[in-house]
Amino acid sequence: MSLFKDDFYTAKVPRRILKRNGRRHFSSRSKVLGLFNKTTFQIAAITSITTAIVVTILLAIFVGFNNPSTQATADFSERSILASNKVRPAVVSIVNEQKYSLGLNSKPLDEFSTESGIYKESSVGSGVIVQKDEADAYIVTNYHVVNNAQRIKVVLTTGEEQYAELVGKDKISDIAVIKIPAEGVTEVAQIGDSSALRSAEFVLAMGNPLGMGESTTLGIISVKSEVIGVSLEQFGVVDWEQEVIRVDAAINQGNSGGPLIDMNGHVVGINSMKISDFGVESIGYAIPINNVMPVVNQLIENGYVSRPYLGVYTLNLSQYFEQEAINKELQKRLELEEEQSEEDIEDEDLEVSSELQLPDHVLDGVLIYKVEGPAEKAGLQYNDVIVQLDDVEVKGMLDLRRYLYTKKSVGDKLTIHYYRGKEKKSTTITLTDNNPNL
Repeated sequence: MSLFKDDFYTAKVPRRILKRNGRRHFSSRSKVLGLFNKTTFQIAAITSITTAIVVTILLAIFVGFNNPSTQATADFSERSILASNKVRPAVVSIVNEQKYSLGLNSKPLDEFSTESGIYKESSVGSGVIVQKDEADAYIVTNYHVVNNAQRIKVVLTTGEEQYAELVGKDKISDIAVIKIPAEGVTEVAQIGDSSALRSAEFVLAMGNPLGMGESTTLGIISVKSEVIGVSLEQFGVVDWEQEVIRVDAAINQGNSGGPLIDMNGHVVGINSMKISDFGVESIGYAIPINNVMPVVNQLIENGYVSRPYLGVYTLNLSQYFEQEAINKELQKRLELEEEQSEEDIEDEDLEVSSELQLPDHVLDGVLIYKVEGPAEKAGLQYNDVIVQLDDVEVKGMLDLRRYLYTKKSVGDKLTIHYYRGKEKKSTTITLTDNNPNL
């Protein structure tokens, strides 16, 4: 049932009523029509506004579905801007300075040298502030950024320059911590969770590439967890394995030590290295922040990372054989040219060659060229060749480090099987802490 009578909506009045009521009814009809016209205008206005709003919403939805890149691009761009702005104040440039002698033939001076000299830039890198207390602000960077530095200069995003103090560094993880006075440091980066990363997720690499100042590059996670071989001793021989995040964001020289951040502005890695070779584009690596922070905490607390210490300086046996072949070739050339006597060309490598007499089947292992600490106490000697730790075969330094650092702890017993000449022997040692202060 309608709320109103049907004739309320009727603008037409029967003629018989007009004749009967004359002018009076006409006047009444005019009032009815006036009421109707006023109400109609209000209804029409409300309907028009409502229709406009609905059409606008539908149009926006339609455009969004048919051109999603427009809205997505705007949203993504804003997220990347907010994320980088969040971290940028905590990103610093790091200058590795070394002392050089004065004069035209300037050369690097030993850190203990008393000769007059001048400090010069040796290399540049990046870092990120991850912790701050009342006195100091702590900066994470790479070991290779500050290694061999005689002075470390830090440049904040404000342009302020300060000289930093080395807190501690760790070659194995390629992580170092330096500190500057907390005064003037306003921001500390927020630490994320690298285990939550996903392949194809967008990330930003921040730092100081080529010493050009602050920079941000965009890329994706190519591989969220990868193990690559590295050469800690820089001999071109793989002697350690590093867990890394592979990214396609540009990581150039100088980006090392800077933060890799997610789109929420959280640090998820420390930029470390890239593959630079012909035909290779945008393959960079960052150390996962979940691996970095335990090292950082130990460096801040102790100044070093506690690991089991064996007390041997070693060389891959395969390297020794290569060097022996080179030395023999050199000796032949010198003898043929008669420029030097055999006594003149004798060096430590040739001396090792004459003393190292192994069984013919021993082609792999770790050659000891110096012993100290636990190894010396256990009776190991120069030119011994380690071939087994406990029941694990050792073919080179990579095997030795992997077993020692991942399977053993400070205080554990370790059985070493080795060759001394043609005789195979074994000894058991107790692993100590690698505290550099002891």
